[in-house]
Amino acid sequence: MHNYEICCVGHLTLDKIVTPKETVYMSGGASFYFSHAVSKLNSDYILVAGLAESELQAVEDLRAKGIKVDVMLCKNSVYFENTYGENQDNRTQRVLAKADPFVMAAMNNIQANYFHIGALLADDFSNEFVEELSKRGKISIDCQGYLREVRGDKVYPVDWADKLEVLKFVDVLKANEMEMKVLTGTSDVYKAARLLNSWGVKEVLLTLGSMGSVLYDGENFTMIPAFKAEVVDATGCGDTYMAGYLYKRAKGESMEEAARFAAAMATIKIEAFGPFTGTEEDVQTAMEKREISIPTEDILASLEI
Repeated sequence: MHNYEICCVGHLTLDKIVTPKETVYMSGGASFYFSHAVSKLNSDYILVAGLAESELQAVEDLRAKGIKVDVMLCKNSVYFENTYGENQDNRTQRVLAKADPFVMAAMNNIQANYFHIGALLADDFSNEFVEELSKRGKISIDCQGYLREVRGDKVYPVDWADKLEVLKFVDVLKANEMEMKVLTGTSDVYKAARLLNSWGVKEVLLTLGSMGSVLYDGENFTMIPAFKAEVVDATGCGDTYMAGYLYKRAKGESMEEAARFAAAMATIKIEAFGPFTGTEEDVQTAMEKREISIPTEDILASLEI
């Protein structure tokens, strides 16, 4: 039985990305962006992907890039339409098709140091699935997908109904400031982080856009500044961040070093359409030479305490 450093589990999607400048059709999903990012790093990695048989070319494309992929066939692939305004933080989504939830049979005998749950919609993963997977390795979740409910073809923000049942099995959780408020009921970063930790999350990552990110390990808070960037395409930035973070954590780096690496990796990704195409050397250069977006002391002064 092989023990991977990282395993991502999630659906591959069909994506239509609409911006004020152009419309692009491509494969997507958290697992897509995460896998491309990890493939540029020296990681022992596997993806377990859910998609329709008609879309298997997307898997072959990933395999052609050297990414190991296991497949769970679904009746349909997830089909997202993402429309962005001039501000890339503002996105309107429609879901034109949904896929089947993941089942443990799709995981075969895979073991990993970290399992990253690439949820796109609230019902992609059952509570039992996460619990069973936690017996094989540490669990990482970007909560974004758990806060999306589909009604018709529209996506609505909702609280995570079963968060207390799932978060007790979660080692790493990422949330942006809007998701943080939905999950915890507070916009106070410090209170929110402590609450998430009290629910079981060991490593809380709260991303604040151009203000950087705040880490909490149950004892200490750490502020990680963002780097200056020319925003071109924000789709997949959070997935790229998580790929960088888990890569460094799996290699034994501290939360702070992992988050600095993740921030630089996301900066490179946001400056081009599509997934991350840089190298680890590019990320290291960005960490050394890029200017930070906002000074740390200014960020700390602006946060609610």
